[in-house]
Amino acid sequence: MPPARFLALAAPATLAASLTMLAPRPAGAEGARVLTLAEVERAAQEQPQVLVARAAASIAQGQADQARAPLLPQVTASAQYTRETGNFASNPNQRNAGAGAGTSLTTSFDYWQFDVDATQLIYDFGQASQRHAAAQKTAAAQEFAERTTRLQVTLGVRRAYFNARAMKELVGVADETLQDQDRHLVQVQAFVQVGTQPEIALAQQKAAVANAQVLLIGAQSNYEAAKAQLNQAAGLAQGTDYDVADETLGPVGDEDGGLQDLAAKAVAVRPEMATLDAQRQAQEATIGAAQGAFGPTLSAAAGASEVGLAIGELIPNWYGGLVLSVPIFQGGLTKAQVQTAEAGLENVHAQRSVEELQIRLDVDSARLAVRAAKATIPAADDAVTSAREQLTLAEQRYATGVGSIIELNDAQVVYTAAAAQAVQARYGLASARAQLLAALGRS
Repeated sequence: MPPARFLALAAPATLAASLTMLAPRPAGAEGARVLTLAEVERAAQEQPQVLVARAAASIAQGQADQARAPLLPQVTASAQYTRETGNFASNPNQRNAGAGAGTSLTTSFDYWQFDVDATQLIYDFGQASQRHAAAQKTAAAQEFAERTTRLQVTLGVRRAYFNARAMKELVGVADETLQDQDRHLVQVQAFVQVGTQPEIALAQQKAAVANAQVLLIGAQSNYEAAKAQLNQAAGLAQGTDYDVADETLGPVGDEDGGLQDLAAKAVAVRPEMATLDAQRQAQEATIGAAQGAFGPTLSAAAGASEVGLAIGELIPNWYGGLVLSVPIFQGGLTKAQVQTAEAGLENVHAQRSVEELQIRLDVDSARLAVRAAKATIPAADDAVTSAREQLTLAEQRYATGVGSIIELNDAQVVYTAAAAQAVQARYGLASARAQLLAALGRS
């Protein structure tokens, strides 16, 4: 939440008593369950998006196993029993056309037939083997896509966690502001009672206390909302009755490295690039399979059967042979399939170029965000120190009757804004480092 929004002042003084009663449980309340970053990262491994990607990888592997089936022997067995009549009708164009024609439907007999047939592909110019290879590479690409999903989910979880951590600390800032304003209210009431300050000063301070209460309630509500978002990011089906631990991310090993070096490392390990490389290999195999359809297919076939009118009187037979199938004309089907596969390969090459540019942008954006956040933190801390000194001086000036209530409240607003800005800077750096880890393909 931006500091400007955090500092919005809009509550009337008449709400002061009721707002305290409505406030949610303070962050870090005693006895609250504490959720660590490692816990939510482990939970995210079963996040629905990860499960969907994992299932897609399993489906692709199953399809690869299916594509292997034509390379192996195909054996089928069948058994058939029928009860049928044997009436015979000859061709009317033949001599004695009516001779032997059956006229009875009451005479029937049993007929038994048992068959075992086997076929084995011998050679098809690589059609089946290349289709199997393409399916295997597609399965490998899907496994890399699953890893991409896990990295993206981990990044989302880390960002949500550090956002919740920042919201928790902003609750502390708002609580400190309310305590300061309460102290000021006691002081102003004493001054008004002795007549050293006008009544309007008390009214102004009561409004400042009410506004501080509103800020605290808003900060607590934002913290609860941030934890709900964290639950969604990690796939946790639970409430928000917990606190996030006081954690951050340490420096990334080479976060201060140059763009060229970091981008080269990212391209080498990012799973998106591995996915596209596997897709390229799959498409090359698809082209080979399509081109193989220009050639003939040679297969072996064999079988055995037993048929007869009774189980004990079956007559055995067997057969074996080779089958050569030569495509002569298919209406341009094979040529069109080859063209389609080649166009698919060109598409994968183009996607790889696009992804490489995107990775470079990801790395550059992340490292610049880290650099900016690291530079911001010291300045934000200096602003907090200066604002605290300003508030202390304003309190002393007001206590001695030199300063006004307006000056005191202005100093309080400046300090609250500076403290909120420092919180955002610290956890902005943690989020930027999480972004850099994802950009570099590291978990």
